[in-house]
Amino acid sequence: MAAHSVSTIATQSTSLNPVQIASFPRMRALAWCNDVLYASRGYDLLRATMRTGTHFAWENVGSYRPGPLRTITSSSLLTSRLLRDGFHALVVLSSGPLVGAVPHAIVTLAPGETEFNLSHKLLRGTRPLHIATTPNDHVFWGEYFDNPQREEVHIYASTDRGAHWDVAYTFPKGTIRHIHNIAYDERENCFWVLTGDHGSECRILRASCDFKTLDVVLSGSQQTRSAALVPTRDALYFSTDTPLETNHVYRLDRRGDVSEVAALSSSSTYGCSVGDAVFFSTMVEPSPINSDRNVNLYGSSDGLEWHRFLQRKKDRWPMKLFQYGNAFLPDGRNTTGLLAVTTIAVEQGDLETSIWRV
Repeated sequence: MAAHSVSTIATQSTSLNPVQIASFPRMRALAWCNDVLYASRGYDLLRATMRTGTHFAWENVGSYRPGPLRTITSSSLLTSRLLRDGFHALVVLSSGPLVGAVPHAIVTLAPGETEFNLSHKLLRGTRPLHIATTPNDHVFWGEYFDNPQREEVHIYASTDRGAHWDVAYTFPKGTIRHIHNIAYDERENCFWVLTGDHGSECRILRASCDFKTLDVVLSGSQQTRSAALVPTRDALYFSTDTPLETNHVYRLDRRGDVSEVAALSSSSTYGCSVGDAVFFSTMVEPSPINSDRNVNLYGSSDGLEWHRFLQRKKDRWPMKLFQYGNAFLPDGRNTTGLLAVTTIAVEQGDLETSIWRV
């Protein structure tokens, strides 16, 4: 991928200066629905209306019963990290239902109910990294599993609000390793699909909302290995997720021109927008190239000048067992001027959600 570098990271910025206004321990931010933020505490789901003040009232939405073992392990921060307990993704449908990803399952919560029901048991991998939806409540997720033999990889779809699932698209055997993300783009009414992990497996694809057409837009290198993509009015911004090369943020404009806009300290797997501002986080995944042991959060109000304003040091626990240090950024449509960030496996703020006024 040819790209022209147009920016570097600024350590201070007058145009973007987020201020932390609240924090909530043992909570993971999952999804926005306009001005409502959904977050989990283990297998319990909560929500709060997020105004620009500093007091946020959380209410219980529902719970998932994972079984006796995970009920026990999810009660401890360290064992919950070890077994990857809790909710990992969530979408809020316009008609009211919620669709979530928990270990080895897709679960749904109908309006008026308080207990999530199992709607699909995962056969490969522990969970998708994201769940996507269209305005008419069609729901999609892609398989994320180790896949050393490069077996075929499926995208699943539900047209009945998560009650039943069918394969919407299949990547043939030998083409990709797994799917990192499916992101809905309301401006073009399409999906952007991100796959990995090596050579031609690293793709950014544009898909129709029924997945009858799927076109490769960028591919072929570690600089097209991405797990986070944020659509804006004029462009798409995506970050790279590679331990093999220096990571970057790229701008892909609506005409198809791509440019490098920032260098990152490590692999990046989460991104989001707040108003006109775009944010990407990095995770601690040490390699000969990525030696930084800090989780960082970068933001830009114009897509050109990027500011690092949050930094958390990886804690002492082995990362392959107890998770890489990371900062999760919730999916969904955020109409507030607030940024929600969940840090994990760090010395200060382990599994803590912080709220920032942008």
